[in-house]
Amino acid sequence: MILAAVGFLVVFAMIFMRVPVAVALMAVGTAGMAWSMGTKLALASLALTFKETTLAYTLSVIPLFILMGNIVGRSGLAEELYDSARAVVGRFRGGLAFATILSCGGFAAVSGSSVATAVTMSQVAVPEMRRRGYSDRLATGAIAAGGTLGILIPPSVIMVIYGVSTETHIGKLFAAGLIPGLLGMLGYCGAIAWTIRRNPEAAPEGQRVSREAALRAFARIWAVLLLFLVVVGGIYGGFMTPTEAAGIGASCSLLISLVRRKLTWPLFARIMMESAATTAGIFAILIGATVFAEFMNFTGAHKGVLALVRDGGLPPWAVIAVILAIYLVLGCVLESLSMMLLTIPLFFPVVTGLGYDPVWFGIIVVMVVEIGLITPPFGMNLFVLRSVVPDVPLTTLYRGVLPFAVADLFRLLLLAVFPAISLLLPGLLFN
Repeated sequence: MILAAVGFLVVFAMIFMRVPVAVALMAVGTAGMAWSMGTKLALASLALTFKETTLAYTLSVIPLFILMGNIVGRSGLAEELYDSARAVVGRFRGGLAFATILSCGGFAAVSGSSVATAVTMSQVAVPEMRRRGYSDRLATGAIAAGGTLGILIPPSVIMVIYGVSTETHIGKLFAAGLIPGLLGMLGYCGAIAWTIRRNPEAAPEGQRVSREAALRAFARIWAVLLLFLVVVGGIYGGFMTPTEAAGIGASCSLLISLVRRKLTWPLFARIMMESAATTAGIFAILIGATVFAEFMNFTGAHKGVLALVRDGGLPPWAVIAVILAIYLVLGCVLESLSMMLLTIPLFFPVVTGLGYDPVWFGIIVVMVVEIGLITPPFGMNLFVLRSVVPDVPLTTLYRGVLPFAVADLFRLLLLAVFPAISLLLPGLLFN
């Protein structure tokens, strides 16, 4: 236990000293195993981890989903989603903010990435909302919050990583994320309505769209619907594994871009380079986290924590509450993927040892990570918005996301108290 605690402290210290997370995890994990069982065995374990991680068939889903998201993001689908959502809710006061949430949910369903959703939708929605007279606080808050849907609504890259890391059924995780994702969209719309009610000047009156224009806008989103049906429908229908669905989804997105004549050779080369760079970064963190997890398992830290919890007399719900509180604090200072991979080796055995469903815990973890994306001071989506609209002060961004963060906390409490909400669809589709 003492060795594990020292390892965690050293990792956190290295991260706060700006050492790359992958390097910190790998270095501490290797050093800890070398201290415990010798340098030769530690280096052999490190080499084996590199080999098994890079050659793992199940992990091929990650670059394929990343490639699909990058192609979708470059093919103009975000603008069409935004126009379609605006045709539905644009007539209401604050309609463009509502449309932003709806289009973020739609884009998340085919991109699988929160950062990609936030980057793409901010470039589409911010200029339009500013032109119509929306306050910067409401505009940036809606986009930053809407972007977080990318890691919850399937297909989600971070859910895939959780599933692979914990050997949890990825299809069940995707199914479990649907209802919480829809609840998130509903909660964000409620936050927008509350903001407008408190300050009507934050958003102008809506504008009606003719029926013909609305039908034309809907007709243009066939590509998004097709991709979603192919990828998610194929997994839920039992026709494909997640890895196969990712490959078919990437191929379909490429064909759609070619049919729509949105892809050029220079753009395709840039997409491939970006996908490769993102994949390399994720795999580096995965390898580091695997090495660190092996170190944790060797020390028996998870067994010690589980014994401490059981002997301490805390009820299981109190243990979950403490874990969620730790995640919320870590979300203020750590990047989402790093936070998850750093803590899962310790928390996952404890939670499953207490009898909780690993699918439910996966959704809870992803939701807490999602909140971290918009939590000051280092929320990733806040800095994405900052790069798109550098003239908006950070204080405005912080105040803008506050109602959405409150909505997220309420949703987290709801799903923590009623696990059946997230486990309903997995039970219907896979049992």
